[in-house]
Amino acid sequence: MRKIVLTLAVAAAAALSLSACDSIDLTKQGQATEAPAAAAGTEAPAAAATSAVPSAAANVAGVKVRDDVTLGKVVTDWKGWTLYRFEKDTPKPPKSNCEGDCLAKWPYVPYVENMKIEGVDQKLIGKVTRSDGSLQLTINSWPAYRFAGDTKVGETKGQGVGGTWFAFTPEGKKAQAVTGDSGNGGY
Repeated sequence: MRKIVLTLAVAAAAALSLSACDSIDLTKQGQATEAPAAAAGTEAPAAAATSAVPSAAANVAGVKVRDDVTLGKVVTDWKGWTLYRFEKDTPKPPKSNCEGDCLAKWPYVPYVENMKIEGVDQKLIGKVTRSDGSLQLTINSWPAYRFAGDTKVGETKGQGVGGTWFAFTPEGKKAQAVTGDSGNGGY
């Protein structure tokens, strides 16, 4: 009998816990409720760029580093979509200057508490509050974005666009084309 009561108590606690999670209003955390799924990296940004405001459901699970043949090491979201910085933003203090139509092509990356971080110094990861009150990921104080023109994971089509958009390096700097021969015949 005692085991049955204990089992029922555990089941009831689990059910209450799950229902409490469903009732959390993420908009109170400064994140909008409409978004392109692109911010999550679940589909191509171009196909999802109908709304400029990422949702809580579209949060990036984290950031990691990948080797790019042309740019060297670049930062991506957890799904592998390249993350970019905008030279018209400011790092000190952090401020995003990509609003309105800009966000249709360059959806911002929402900041997520306790995100996974691999290959980037934890101290470089931060957040900035956008003009609408939502939180945006920063790397080395620079706001982070995705590019709607990257239609496949691993693409870097946003690199150098308008002379103002650059993939992030793990140090939060702007990526540059890798030059030189490492002695292997260029392969």
